[in-house]
Amino acid sequence: MQQSFKAKGYFALFITSFFWGTTWVASKMGVRELPALQLASIRQFIAGALFLSFFIFFKKLPLPTIKQFVWLFIMSIIMFVLANGLSTWAIQYIPAGLGALIGATYPLCVVIIERVFFKSKRLNTITFMGLFLGIAGIVFVFYENAFKSAGDHFWLGIFLSVIAVLSWSAGTIFVARNKVEINPYYGIGWQMMIAGIILFITAQLTQPVIPITQLSGKVWMIIAYLVVFGSIATFIAFIYSVKKLPAAIASLYAYINPLVAMVTAHFVLGDVLGINILWGSVFTLAGVFLVNYSMKETTGKPLTEPEI
Repeated sequence: MQQSFKAKGYFALFITSFFWGTTWVASKMGVRELPALQLASIRQFIAGALFLSFFIFFKKLPLPTIKQFVWLFIMSIIMFVLANGLSTWAIQYIPAGLGALIGATYPLCVVIIERVFFKSKRLNTITFMGLFLGIAGIVFVFYENAFKSAGDHFWLGIFLSVIAVLSWSAGTIFVARNKVEINPYYGIGWQMMIAGIILFITAQLTQPVIPITQLSGKVWMIIAYLVVFGSIATFIAFIYSVKKLPAAIASLYAYINPLVAMVTAHFVLGDVLGINILWGSVFTLAGVFLVNYSMKETTGKPLTEPEI
């Protein structure tokens, strides 16, 4: 029985790693057809509505208290409006694989933020090695994209990606320091719903939008993929893998996602996959691994394992 659960855990890890990686490519395809913030708003709203419908109508969970709602509102701004919304906007200007790689560096950002603002992370030699490798790898990838195949507004895309990953990192720290008792799946639904509404309003005010009735079948297929595989099924698979596999194994998704995104984008979108990008990706992911390893040695928990 134990072997059966572990096998299912590995399958869930595969689902997580593969589909979260391809989500970057689907988003890239989406922003070619639809304004980025409008795409993010529709995705988050529909996914949030599905989550909340299940927990409110089938599980009969009560509405959040005022304290819980304030916490959920803050988290929705940090994790979904800024982190997800801006990363979706960013890949309008940069390759999907590069966006995924920058997103994978959030453990490095968490360590730096904790050190600079809270003085709470003890940095050892392994941590410094990880930070160095992570930054060096990003430089390799930047070089390949910025000077050989960069498009218009490339640096705007980089700026948006950096803000997005810093927001995700800040959200990770906020969760660790300000916990609220609420079903995590139910909470995610509320965060997605709130973020969807905020992103919709923001898109209406800042970008030209396409009326819902004029969206093509192709756009709806992309949205369906992002909702089903990027926001629901993969999240459930990830939680299952965390519960059934050792933390060190379950956290491997963080190293596989960017590679899946890069390879998929190369074959589906024709993105460049040069030697500098490959080596840079290896260096960056090795750096993330070392930082996670050093934090696990210090705190007993890798940074790629979420608070659930």
